Amino acid sequence: MTRITLQNTPERKGVTSRTVRFDSGGNSLVGRLYSPEEYDGPLPAVIVTGAWTTVKEQMPGTYARELAARGFATLAFDFTGWGESEGKPRYVEDPLTKTADIHAAAAFLASLPEVDSARISGLGVCASSGYMATAVADDERLNKVALVAPWLHDPKMAEDIYGGAEMAANLIAASEAPNSADTVLLGASTTDESAVMYQAPYYTEEDRGLIPAYDNNFSVASWKPWLTYDAQASADRLTKLILMVGSASIALPAGAEAYEARTKAPLEKLWLGDDVTQFDFYDRKDAVMAASDAVADFLNA
Repeated sequence: MTRITLQNTPERKGVTSRTVRFDSGGNSLVGRLYSPEEYDGPLPAVIVTGAWTTVKEQMPGTYARELAARGFATLAFDFTGWGESEGKPRYVEDPLTKTADIHAAAAFLASLPEVDSARISGLGVCASSGYMATAVADDERLNKVALVAPWLHDPKMAEDIYGGAEMAANLIAASEAPNSADTVLLGASTTDESAVMYQAPYYTEEDRGLIPAYDNNFSVASWKPWLTYDAQASADRLTKLILMVGSASIALPAGAEAYEARTKAPLEKLWLGDDVTQFDFYDRKDAVMAASDAVADFLNA
């Protein structure tokens, strides 16, 4: 099958966008607010966040644009220390900081006159699924959550994924070393074996994720907050409606299954064919369109 991919956040007929800024923890975060060109009255809104290490011009912007075409005000933004946003240290994949940024984004959207503050929801793709589910569970301003290609690990899953207990402990120790935040690795590469995502699809392809806006960096200080993060924990607190969109071929189906089994929240699922991989959900046209349709229907229901 020929893969047809979407350009990262290109112009789309019927959709307008503008650059916005809002505060999170004393840092100015930069986002892109998308909305339909024509609408009547305040719009339902969606905060859209993406895979680890990514910026707003990648899959967050792609999904934000598609949901705006379906009638929503949507916000894709750069997390603290990433992309165009302020914050130091840079390039740290810190779930707690990123979750706090989502809370700040919710407050910002609720302040906008074009947004219906009673209808703000969240969409998390890949790693940020855990951050988004946690934010929605704990924030009264957010009323539904959709997760696309969810990556929902707990520390034991992370340990197994990253080479076992000894390897995970070594990575955590490296992140605790003095000045670890100043040690920055390549995020992705086809030639540098020290890259965190060596020869990974999407991230290493210039016509997909390897775009000029992508930082393509990863601070060693990320390892402890990332490997010790428990994305499963919010399942115990989440009471709001949740949608999962994925397939048997996503990167961590076991995490999605564990979350589904643990949560008591009303949960809907759309599982696409086994040929749809984790990276396909980022920009493969048929997968993005199917996921966007499902999310729009879910949020409108």
